[in-house]
Amino acid sequence: MSNPEKEVTIYDIAQKLNISAATVSRGLKDHPGINKNTKKKILAAADEMGYRSNSFASSLRTKRGNVIGVIVPRLNSNFMSDVIAGIEKVVNESGYNLFISQSLETMEKEVSNAKAMFNNRVDGLLVSLAYDTNNIDHFEAFIKRGIPVIFFDRVVEHEHCPSIFIDNYKAAYNITTHLIEQGCKRIVHISGNQLRNVYRDRFNGYKKALEDHQIAFDDDLLIVNDLSAHAGIQAAQQIVQMAVRPDGVFASNDLCAISCMQVLKSKGIKIPEDIAFAGFNNDPTSCVIEPNLTTIDYKGYEMGEVAAKVLIGHLDHNNDLQQTHSLILRSELIVRDSSRKKG
Repeated sequence: MSNPEKEVTIYDIAQKLNISAATVSRGLKDHPGINKNTKKKILAAADEMGYRSNSFASSLRTKRGNVIGVIVPRLNSNFMSDVIAGIEKVVNESGYNLFISQSLETMEKEVSNAKAMFNNRVDGLLVSLAYDTNNIDHFEAFIKRGIPVIFFDRVVEHEHCPSIFIDNYKAAYNITTHLIEQGCKRIVHISGNQLRNVYRDRFNGYKKALEDHQIAFDDDLLIVNDLSAHAGIQAAQQIVQMAVRPDGVFASNDLCAISCMQVLKSKGIKIPEDIAFAGFNNDPTSCVIEPNLTTIDYKGYEMGEVAAKVLIGHLDHNNDLQQTHSLILRSELIVRDSSRKKG
């Protein structure tokens, strides 16, 4: 990788725009005495050149802040709190601090989170992508400056950024095969935005399992939503209205599977006799719902630990990030009563 670019100063911006450094400084501080157009030009140049506002004394400019940034879609899932706990353990033991922010599932918020992390001079960044992120240009400033970025769980291919995830394709293939082996022939799949690797791979694993068992894929049995509890309720309403009732449901997360199950049960549908159910993530609630939910278990804590170790290995020991291009962690099918039609 090329040498990291040096820090951009207000003098660089002043030179580019052919104005004084004092004007640049005032423009960046939103000083009322600066002409609107000049201010616009200053902000555009600062953005384009990758300027980071410096709230520290200049003597600290060259020193690391010992801060790791983490951007996650939401902190409201058990999986994500496990990931953060894993990251925190490794980061604290290595003497770093953690900045955590949520994109709240929107690319717009993810972009502003990234900007804040950049301006706060994080030493490295761990990212799980938002639901609708369709490009990752907002991380280019880090990559150009040689600040390591690692994606986990919801990842994207990038030659300079390693990814840490599970084999979602294989896990979904196994869970769909299990439903087929229980006698299911019409399996609804509840999925999320196909921009995200996790949902795309689970959908493809589901499709491949159907194909390998000579079951035609039926577009009417695919429901794509945001996989929230509310989306599970809506999915149940769709299922009830289907002309031919499905005999299995595989949802891409447990939260959505459970709320869907609850609605169907309230309508007198027996689980698993009428419809077998499977989720994904092994959320603690999967053991609370009756019958207990068949799901895929993968260790959030381990994913957080691995991501943080790769990042800190690079920062502290200069380990080559290219060497760990993608790390695939294990997952396991856990069969419970919600899908046991036989035996």
